[in-house]
Amino acid sequence: MYDWAHGLEDSIEGITHSICTLEFEDHRPLYDWFLDQLGIYHPQQIEFARLNLTYTVMSKRKLLMLVEQGQVTGWDDPRLPTISGLRRRGYTPESIRDFCDRIGVAKTDSTIDIALLEHCIREDLNKSAPRVMAVLNPLRVVIDNYPEGQTEDMEAINNPEDTNAGTRKVPFSRVLYIERDDFREDPPSKFFRLAPGREVRLRYAYVITCVRVVKDEHSGKVIELHCTYDPATRGGNTPDGRRVKGTIHWVSAAHALQAEVRLYDRLFTVEDPGDAANGDDFRSALNPGSLQVLTGYIESSLAGAAPGSRFQFERLGYFCVDLKDSSGKGLVFNRTVALRDSWAKIEKQLL
Repeated sequence: MYDWAHGLEDSIEGITHSICTLEFEDHRPLYDWFLDQLGIYHPQQIEFARLNLTYTVMSKRKLLMLVEQGQVTGWDDPRLPTISGLRRRGYTPESIRDFCDRIGVAKTDSTIDIALLEHCIREDLNKSAPRVMAVLNPLRVVIDNYPEGQTEDMEAINNPEDTNAGTRKVPFSRVLYIERDDFREDPPSKFFRLAPGREVRLRYAYVITCVRVVKDEHSGKVIELHCTYDPATRGGNTPDGRRVKGTIHWVSAAHALQAEVRLYDRLFTVEDPGDAANGDDFRSALNPGSLQVLTGYIESSLAGAAPGSRFQFERLGYFCVDLKDSSGKGLVFNRTVALRDSWAKIEKQLL
């Protein structure tokens, strides 16, 4: 009855080409026979291979199972390969169209590396997303020789890929936050960021030197750094010509906004979660680390950022303001994709 209804509905609706997945190829003779016997308008059925992506599932039945059992937050969960999920994660229509153009339409089943989809959104956002500074795992820095109560505005570039994007002012003060990963008390070889007695450049601001480390007396964890700054290096320059290898980002503690930041990762830990080798329950391969929620600090220019707005958090990745959970009470950012582009490396190897 399905083959009867399929062709009859296509004919009534005036469909010119009925596009189906490959499993309908064996049904085409019956589709054609019914239409010929009825002597009515005859659409053409064309079959193509279903899109499969690594590290996720595309089956509506499996996606429904994840939604109904609460393993994702809904059909628009940013980890799902649904249009609403991709939109909420920050994927642009242009990046999805680019991905579709690249993979084309095939007649044989294949699986596309999700790294290609990530490559497409990086390429798009690299050209269009404003750059901002955000600190997701903060470490407090006090600049001892910077005047208390003083604030300076540093000029920052909005997007080096777009000369028309202009610049913005970023406030700088005596107390800052930097990423905890940008400091090592005992730095390994080739670590060019901040360490005791070492200089580092604060992006768009000054060169600072770490002079003292403060630790929690119980846990021994580093909780604060005391540094000095070189006033002659405003903007990151070194008039005396000395080389400063490391450059790190920062936000002013007095001006930064607190925000919830959701770090989304791949939904499954294996490339093909639907493979028979993984057993009947594809959910056994769910990635327990597919969502990490942090409380971070973002620069003040993001106050009032509209839901759906996309940004590059410098050195961290591309993020968008969540479409559902951001409000006047607080901003929520979803990570669209990290900065590292594994597909670019794959593509280079193939050439």
